[in-house]
Amino acid sequence: MTKTLIFLALFLSAPTWAFDYAAEREKLMAEYAAIKEEASSPAKKLNRFIEWYYRYTMFEFPEYATFVGYPEGHDRWTDNSPEADARRDREAEDFLEFIQGLASEQLTGADQLNYFLLSDRLGTSVAGQRFDGDYLPVNQMSGPQQRMAQLLTLMPARTVANYEDIVARLESADEVVDQTVAWMKAGLDRGVTPPKITLRDVPAQIENQLADDPLESPLLGSFKEMPESISADDQERLRAAAAAAYTEKLAPALRRMYDFMIGEYLPGARESIAQSDLPDGAAWYAHNVKRYTTTTLTPEEIHAIGLSEVKRIREAMEAIRQETGFEGDLQAFFEHLRTDPKFFFTEAEELLSTYRDIAKRADPELVKVFGHLPRTPYGVEPVPAYAEKSQTTAYYQRGSMEAGRPGIFFANTYALDTRPKWEMEALTLHEAVPGHHLQIAIQQELEDTAWFRRFGSYTAFVEGWGLYSESLGVEMGFYQDPYSKFGQLTYEMWRAIRLVVDTGMHALGWSRDQAIEFFKSNSGKSEHDITVEIDRYIVWPGQALAYKIGELKIKELRARASEKLGENFDLRAFHDEVLGQGSLPLTVLEQRIDAWIESQL
Repeated sequence: MTKTLIFLALFLSAPTWAFDYAAEREKLMAEYAAIKEEASSPAKKLNRFIEWYYRYTMFEFPEYATFVGYPEGHDRWTDNSPEADARRDREAEDFLEFIQGLASEQLTGADQLNYFLLSDRLGTSVAGQRFDGDYLPVNQMSGPQQRMAQLLTLMPARTVANYEDIVARLESADEVVDQTVAWMKAGLDRGVTPPKITLRDVPAQIENQLADDPLESPLLGSFKEMPESISADDQERLRAAAAAAYTEKLAPALRRMYDFMIGEYLPGARESIAQSDLPDGAAWYAHNVKRYTTTTLTPEEIHAIGLSEVKRIREAMEAIRQETGFEGDLQAFFEHLRTDPKFFFTEAEELLSTYRDIAKRADPELVKVFGHLPRTPYGVEPVPAYAEKSQTTAYYQRGSMEAGRPGIFFANTYALDTRPKWEMEALTLHEAVPGHHLQIAIQQELEDTAWFRRFGSYTAFVEGWGLYSESLGVEMGFYQDPYSKFGQLTYEMWRAIRLVVDTGMHALGWSRDQAIEFFKSNSGKSEHDITVEIDRYIVWPGQALAYKIGELKIKELRARASEKLGENFDLRAFHDEVLGQGSLPLTVLEQRIDAWIESQL
């Protein structure tokens, strides 16, 4: 967004990499100008732009380049100054105008799909420039106090050159923190902050990155044990350089951020929770709903779908309660599941080993429901200690064949008395296989596919698939005892509740307490989990709607295919078709599945 005038008083000096950056940018943008002017077919121009746009994206967002395994840019950070932000916004508008100016009616096949998806992505990005998202760079789930350690841990750490890249990032990381604080200050002046209640753990998250011994900070985790292939002299030199960068630059910047958070940001943060309470907030939330669900559903329509799903799932839960022989109503059963010690581990390693066991049992069952499986491996690891208190129950971090990095299913081992055994099968199927790892790895391994389709995602597709995958546990031999089956229903209920409380808080005037109480009265999840979840929906408006909306669409398409194809319906072929083009908007997925059904007929 163009907010340069607001930042005159907050002007930051250009990043230390500015001179090389400027020269490389000039060459890159000259290539783009040549593509625009060349006389060639729309298909050739489109594909030339797609190839160029890949290099542009990796250049402008080097953290993303590290994430996907691109070989360059690992020694620097994204320039998040207001000037760079405004420039990228202008360039996105220009890219969209160029793409939409192509004669799309002349495109066919993959070119036509690439044109539509790229236009959709750029159009959504440009539409979002209207809103004040840049003023919200920090919350309990995101910000330099979370992302920097995560990225530095992801970086390749096998050679001297790898470690020199890490050192280079450490040496300029203070600028990342200072730029973040500048956006926070501007947001505070404008009245655009996260709700105060959701920021309560952020000061501790910042403190968790600080240590008297630099090597004890999570930010320098790669330097504690270095490969034997690196000489002792190089190890000593690199450790000393990393420690100096941390002590002289990064740690002081984090302390400045901490002082600002405690002294100004938290006291000045807003009391309200609804996105609709922010400037242009109602339109902002409507934009988020459309972006995350890839539908035209209104908040009110989604709220009604949620209430209907909650009612349906409660009835299924009641049947399970009766099957267990539990004497008491559903609320008492929820409390029993939250509090009975038999449902919980007392050691973190027990929890992790059980997750790993479930994953190993799932792997050989995949051939029953998929024809194509990915090559990228995955593992199960604990959520890092510096983030565990305010992090959700689990999450998936994609791997990269290019970087030689496996996918990771992160399981939260904080407060073990809030991590029940009965939820573990459903959670593993969602985060690992056949959920996120399988879908994302297949997508990244697609050959002859545009880069933004290999690495990009639509939340309704990705999270809808994750939730749908939980239901495949029945066909894969899971949920053999009623408590695990109840766990699967609890996770489905969890996503149905999201439709109600997310729209309730951001569009319909619900309070935080009202949302927590609705969650508690319809779910067996622990109060800690519920509170963390509600606070997540507050700072991430609309994202939580994608899961259930996506799952319902995939189930609808499966039912349609099964009905039309009858005994010729092949579940493995259906799943391969759903995943075979990568992540898609739900409207495009529906068109493709309808075409596949016709081809099968």
